[in-house]
Amino acid sequence: MSNIRRQSIISSFIVYFGFALGFFNTWLFAREGGFSQTQYGLTGVFIAIANIIFAFANLGMNAYIYKFFPYYNDNLPPHKNDMISFALFTSFIGFLIIMLNGLIFKDLVIRKYGTNSPQLVRYYFWIFPFGFGLTIYSLLEAFAWQLKKSIFTNFLREVQFRAFTTLLIVLVLTGVIKYFTLFIKLFAFTYIGIAGILLTYLVVTNQIHFTFSISRVTKKFFKKIVAMAAFVWGGGLVFSIANVFDTILIAAVLKNGLAFAAIYTLAQNMASLIQAPQRAIISSSIGPLSQAWKNKDFARLNQIYQRSSINQLLFSVGMFVLIWINFTDGVFTFNLQQNYLSARYVFLFIGLMRIIDMGTGLNSQIIATSTYWKFEFFTGIILLSLTLPLNYILTKSMGVPGTAISNLIALTIYNVIRYTFLLKKFNMQPFNAKTVYTILLGVVCYLICHFLFSDYHGFWWIILRSIAFVTLYISGVVLLKISPDVVPVWQTVTKKIGRRK
Repeated sequence: MSNIRRQSIISSFIVYFGFALGFFNTWLFAREGGFSQTQYGLTGVFIAIANIIFAFANLGMNAYIYKFFPYYNDNLPPHKNDMISFALFTSFIGFLIIMLNGLIFKDLVIRKYGTNSPQLVRYYFWIFPFGFGLTIYSLLEAFAWQLKKSIFTNFLREVQFRAFTTLLIVLVLTGVIKYFTLFIKLFAFTYIGIAGILLTYLVVTNQIHFTFSISRVTKKFFKKIVAMAAFVWGGGLVFSIANVFDTILIAAVLKNGLAFAAIYTLAQNMASLIQAPQRAIISSSIGPLSQAWKNKDFARLNQIYQRSSINQLLFSVGMFVLIWINFTDGVFTFNLQQNYLSARYVFLFIGLMRIIDMGTGLNSQIIATSTYWKFEFFTGIILLSLTLPLNYILTKSMGVPGTAISNLIALTIYNVIRYTFLLKKFNMQPFNAKTVYTILLGVVCYLICHFLFSDYHGFWWIILRSIAFVTLYISGVVLLKISPDVVPVWQTVTKKIGRRK
């Protein structure tokens, strides 16, 4: 577990730095005198549609890499390993199919979005290079995770991608880029940029090899690969649609849809701070999970499941409360456009959804790397069947908050089903008394800070309020020994501090 812990901690710092940079970008987008809500909303819709393009185009190749990498790695020399070549070629074909359909159904997009979100129609074709870059990068990232390069890949996705965006925003605000049209066109190539960096790194370090000869491993497992990829792709596809349908729906059905999409995007970006450690933990755990299933090491699987749950819950509860107690004060203090105040209650429901998702641990990754990967498809169908009608009904009736509430309901049911499956099938479940302690600790620390600081506003009160909460929360986590990974980390930190003194 120490290697997972080390990579998770380093990756978490990288991810949080990336999210801090993303928060800076959000401020540049949302502040008075910056971009319009429509322009900011368009970038959120770009990201949502790009994720759908990736979900269609990858054709299950990410899951194929996660599941079968140990078999290729144990039985083939690197120069004869055709896994990445097969995955990239298959996904490239998938992307070409998506582009063809994009051309065929362009008129439908114009009819659905032309009235409420005309700018989306205007820049429609620029979504495709954005989605292509995300597809290629995600495949290379999955392969690099298996090579234990999660730290570097997290840097590229979480920091470098946002750094490219920061550069483009600054160029607009300083007048170097004079028109939003040029900004969005350059923005469309940011994922291609980080994909190129990762590919260059893997080639230069001799960690990736391309071959068009079909290996004996591919021949041996081909039927299983196709079956597994098809089912997991189907499940991943419906999950991705369910995950981003909200932003696309808002742009389509609400008047001035991109402006409302901007409010929802702001709430999502704030809530993504809650979810930041999840990517770090997933990226460092995929390899060990695949190997543990191959070795039938159920004790190892259960250990990863339980620790991922409590560690993610600790992060998510703490970050949720930290943002919640400062949200309104932050909008005024950082001079954001006043319309973004309405994102507070949207954030509330999205944030609770993130806490539930993270608190249930790596259930998705454990199932996906097991022989029960078909379950991915069936639970994905359930999630989609819940999300689509709930999103539409509640968005139409309640506006943007209704979208967030519908997602909270759907994802809670989705995770309950997965939790129940792992409990019944493998007698694995992630919760214990420390789960309850974590939630109670977050509530108590929130109440203390709320009563102490609710009447005080401004930048320095945000700092003081945050320091008070973090001090109380971390002290409680350490004293209660909530996570077995907290004490080793705390001892390492104190030792390093002692040496410096």
